[in-house]
Amino acid sequence: MEVLVSKEAGVLRITLNRPAKKNSITAVMYQALADALSDARRDPLVKVVMITGGAEMFAAGNDLGDFMNNPPSDDNAPVFQFLTQISECEKPIVAAVAGVAVGIGTTMLLHCDLVYAADNTRFALPFTSLGIVPEAASSYLLPLVAGYQQAAELLLLGEPFGAERAKQAGFVTAVVPVEQLLPTAEKAAAKLAALPGKSIRTTKALLKQAHAAQVARQMHEEGVLFRGMLSEPAAREALGAFFEKRKPDFSKLE
Repeated sequence: MEVLVSKEAGVLRITLNRPAKKNSITAVMYQALADALSDARRDPLVKVVMITGGAEMFAAGNDLGDFMNNPPSDDNAPVFQFLTQISECEKPIVAAVAGVAVGIGTTMLLHCDLVYAADNTRFALPFTSLGIVPEAASSYLLPLVAGYQQAAELLLLGEPFGAERAKQAGFVTAVVPVEQLLPTAEKAAAKLAALPGKSIRTTKALLKQAHAAQVARQMHEEGVLFRGMLSEPAAREALGAFFEKRKPDFSKLE
């Protein structure tokens, strides 16, 4: 199974389990993630959700081969189902991040409540270099938490950055040694699960409510633009260069 789901002591644990592909996410995996979050929302025994890729890696973004064979066509595509579920989850979400966190492997963290990153984590938001736009409402949420200038640098240049920069940008709670990552995240999840569930859910709702409507609008707008730009020359050149293992040439494009 490429997405593992387990439940213990009020914590639903979702583990990306495709190490040979650096946990790059396929449409089937997105559907499994969306379904697990949907089940967590409905299950009264689940108090907290924990998302991880294990101690070595988190997620290298979309599986581009699968992505090109199964491009998202509308808001019901598995990737957008997952984004809706993670953005609207009433229960707290704890993330444990190590190794690579690329594209959606970074943007999904903006919807998590506690994010622990190992000191070996490398983040990247390479949307412009792929000829597309950000997703997961990151074009709204990242400026909100990091400030416009930091968000512009991270989203426009799309260059990799480390865990301390992610903490400075406001979407990582704490940076820990890699051997402490899972114990730290598990301890935080257990603490949340031991607290009164209604109090936790209501407090999260209060924290999120001022921006919830705009997050939904921005996510929809990004999705429309994202899908449209997939067929444009820049995206075709970037994806072609990826599969041909060469540098893309945008010099003759708009």
